Amino acid sequence: MEIFIVFVFVLGYLAITLEHNLKVDKLIPALVMMAICWAAIAFGIDDFQNWFDSGQHKLLDAFGALNHEAKLHLMEETLLHHLGKTAEILFFLLGAMTIVEIIDHFDGFSTFKSYIKTKNKKKLLWIFSFLAFILSAIIDNLTATIVLLTILQKIVSKKETRIWFAGVIIIAANAGGAWSPIGDVTTTMLWIGKKVTTDMLITYLFIPSLLCMIVPVFIASLTKPFKGDLEKDIEVDAEEIHETKYSPVMLYLGLGMILFVPLFKTVTHLPPYVGMMLSLGIVCAFAEIFSTRHFSLSSLDEHADDSGHHSPVHKSLSKIEMPSVLFFFGILMAVAALESLGMLFHFAEGLNTTIPNSDVVVMLLGIGSAVIDNVPLVAASLGMFSNELNDPLWHFIAFSAGTGGSMLIIGSAAGVVAMGMEKISFFWYFKNITWLAFLGFVVGSISFIFIRGLIGA
Repeated sequence: MEIFIVFVFVLGYLAITLEHNLKVDKLIPALVMMAICWAAIAFGIDDFQNWFDSGQHKLLDAFGALNHEAKLHLMEETLLHHLGKTAEILFFLLGAMTIVEIIDHFDGFSTFKSYIKTKNKKKLLWIFSFLAFILSAIIDNLTATIVLLTILQKIVSKKETRIWFAGVIIIAANAGGAWSPIGDVTTTMLWIGKKVTTDMLITYLFIPSLLCMIVPVFIASLTKPFKGDLEKDIEVDAEEIHETKYSPVMLYLGLGMILFVPLFKTVTHLPPYVGMMLSLGIVCAFAEIFSTRHFSLSSLDEHADDSGHHSPVHKSLSKIEMPSVLFFFGILMAVAALESLGMLFHFAEGLNTTIPNSDVVVMLLGIGSAVIDNVPLVAASLGMFSNELNDPLWHFIAFSAGTGGSMLIIGSAAGVVAMGMEKISFFWYFKNITWLAFLGFVVGSISFIFIRGLIGA
């Protein structure tokens, strides 16, 4: 039965990786894989000799000697435990996504457009790169990429030039998401899983992440695509912006409330999703207040509905990317099935025996995240290693999984969305951007090892 479960997992994994070739949304194999794996565990519960206690991070003694009812009870408790941990991540993400959608409803991100005046390509590259680095740490790398590419499309008219900017924005956004507990799904998983804390995550990863962004941007700025000025003046059409008096207020309120979440967790010691729900409630309250003050964007006809109900909260909730949320649920619960049977524990032991150097293992994890989705890789690492809170291993995993995906355009959510928005070819990215991302990854990894030595000294 264990072989069957591994086969189902590998098959589902392949379907997720080949999503674009199969033309099947990755949430489908993730959900099917999860359900079949747990069903197989339920059917074969009497045949399993190992069971991993996630709470204690160790294999249970004499699991094989338990009777059928005791094993079923243990399985149900374990399933409920993993469901609770997964729900913490999902509700946190739902809250953050809704806040971002509310900001966008009031066109808050248009505020950034007023800061961009230059026509010089090199200056634009640095501006967008730093915006991606900072924004992704606050609103996550996926959303930051969408926002910046939308602004970029209004500024750079020539697609051949724009895709170069987009490629570097992917690197910068993924680097920015790595050093923040709310900047990337994988980092959020480690934070909520009590593997890292906000202060130590920033201490360990801010400089490596910054170097991972600066090195590729500096090299790219010396290349031909970023020489000279844009062919035409930057003109942002007022009709394209729709900025209102509430746009800056909602931008700063929304970003501020997202940044408030780590502080809330530190003060109250409650799970992060509680703080995110508080932040969401406050942002929603202001959104409703502003909307009742005759807030309207006459040119945004898609915001109107026949019923006359114009609640920005309802509209924002309707725009949530539910397929992504369901994908995270499926993949996290599928990995939990392998963890519960002790497979990841034994795999970690074998890996540490084969490759004693953990740095090499983590860097391979980072490179692997360029090919395979980094969410299941990090989910697997949570079951593979039992290191304590703030062990440098967890911070290195956060960096590698977060930035390693930049090496291929399909290796990160930011890359996939850029691929769709700008129709960037896989091979164009591989030829022109991959080597820049790899250099940034290597420099960042070396700097992390150096910083780790200084902190440990």
